[in-house]
Amino acid sequence: MNSSTPPHANSEIDRLLDIMAQLRDPNSGCPWDKVQTFETIAPYTIEEAYEVADAIADGDMDGLKGELGDLLFQVVFYAQMSSEAGRYGFSDIARSISDKMIRRHPHVFAGASVESADAQTAEWETQKRTEREAKATARGDLPSVLDDVPAALPALARAVKLQKRAARVGFDWPDVSGVLDKMAEEIDELRVEIAAGNTENMAEELGDVLFAWTNLARHQHIDPETALRSANAKFERRFRRIEAILAADDRRPDDADLEELETLWNQAKTEERA
Repeated sequence: MNSSTPPHANSEIDRLLDIMAQLRDPNSGCPWDKVQTFETIAPYTIEEAYEVADAIADGDMDGLKGELGDLLFQVVFYAQMSSEAGRYGFSDIARSISDKMIRRHPHVFAGASVESADAQTAEWETQKRTEREAKATARGDLPSVLDDVPAALPALARAVKLQKRAARVGFDWPDVSGVLDKMAEEIDELRVEIAAGNTENMAEELGDVLFAWTNLARHQHIDPETALRSANAKFERRFRRIEAILAADDRRPDDADLEELETLWNQAKTEERA
């Protein structure tokens, strides 16, 4: 055990692993846990990861402890199911990530030198590219800079990753002006399809517009997911304020016309900025 590891850490992990094994016991386990599969648990893992992000965004460090525990439990769940199938267990998963971290940090564990955080990022990407190419070759596939960008990522996050990968090999505009021109081009193409009433082409062009907007966020070093989450929260605050103003007169939003709702929206904006 590493000297920096608290002496109780392993016992708590062992306790958690034992709890998971009992939950999955064919005879005495929990009816719900026993019937779960990798496929049925995956959506919960995504949900738990978002709850971790929410706790961080809210500055809820006490709540974060619980959310991280929930996320760790997901890993333990997968490890138990894999172990039952005779594949690998929690120790194998931990060993795999430990080996990877050592391999990708030779400046820490192998006496190599690195000049800066940027230099380390470049070295990290080189290591990852080497690993991706080796995996593709082992599968008999042609290696691609886009390999291993998870298809299950939220669309905005995946768009950013695809764009970053392509940019590393020079497929990118040198400055934001090219991105803005592309956005204008995509919006013009969307206008054409809207005018034509072609729903299928409209959806494709709208996707291109969203991809271009995501590229703008990347060029400006803005996380589009975070920006959109902030916009969602702002919309919700202001709309709830509209509801509160109307409720004071015993009314609801559907009792008002669009002009009044727009006036109340602007009032909510003004109050928020004051």
